[in-house]
Amino acid sequence: MFGSHLSIAGSMTNALDEAKRLKMDCVQVFTKNQRQWKVAPLTDAQVNDWLSALKRMQWDATEQPAGSPVRVVSHNSYLINMASPDPSARDKSIALQQVEIERCEQLHIPLCVAHPGAHLGQALPAGRPHTLGAKPSKDERAGLDRIVKSLDTIHKHLPGYNTITCLETTVGSGSNLGYDFQHLAYIRNRVKQPERIGYCFDTCHVTAAGYDMTTDTNAQKVLDRFDAECGFEHLAVFHLNDSVGAVGSRRDRHAHIGDGLCGRSCFRAIVNHRRFDNVPKILETPKEETDKGTPWDMVNIRRLKRFRARRGR
Repeated sequence: MFGSHLSIAGSMTNALDEAKRLKMDCVQVFTKNQRQWKVAPLTDAQVNDWLSALKRMQWDATEQPAGSPVRVVSHNSYLINMASPDPSARDKSIALQQVEIERCEQLHIPLCVAHPGAHLGQALPAGRPHTLGAKPSKDERAGLDRIVKSLDTIHKHLPGYNTITCLETTVGSGSNLGYDFQHLAYIRNRVKQPERIGYCFDTCHVTAAGYDMTTDTNAQKVLDRFDAECGFEHLAVFHLNDSVGAVGSRRDRHAHIGDGLCGRSCFRAIVNHRRFDNVPKILETPKEETDKGTPWDMVNIRRLKRFRARRGR
């Protein structure tokens, strides 16, 4: 289940065509311009073209048996901040996140990855690492509670929708929440409809947040900690990115697989864990080509596949 975040420039179906050309198992897309508040509604032609392409590829989740792997993931707008203390800004974010979910429903996209948000209160100075597992500060708890209320509002406005919002791990830069696994669990445990919330585990973000996966033993400990605090059963998506920043650096800069500081053990632990076989693993690494003209997405997927141990029958 290896794929990448691909561009929808020109047409949304371009991302599906590129995923097929590169022989990927899954794909992540934006369903709109991620840096704009206003967005035109999807046209019938856009929706029909997209659904037809999904059907041809046999990637339409609504036509697959229960328990089948999810092939298509969406990522929400970077503008959304459901933790904002400004009521007007938060309402604006709630409205845009609602649009994101409505578009996912139209396009039969089961999962929508979302950054939890920033509380915009007192934050650690840049360069100082967070203490993982510590009790959330007053500002952090207030921000987490605002996210819970925001999600409850969205769910109330969209009853019966199937799209799952996947809260993503973050590096914890500035006042961003989600750098600690317990932040994600706090939110899901308090929303009124927890079944509509899942998680996205980003390897670069987890490393830069301070979780050390640079040895096989440590990598397994981090995964065990995530399972204990959040639950593997709610882990719906991986973002597989290496990290330019060191462990605890709080730097959100992605590197090609094996070229950063996550450690190969980080990726080995994930790709060899049977529990994750059917979990989409999405690259968000730089979009470029090697000197030989090979797309780096293909190179990174090959590297990930080489980390897989041979399994007995």
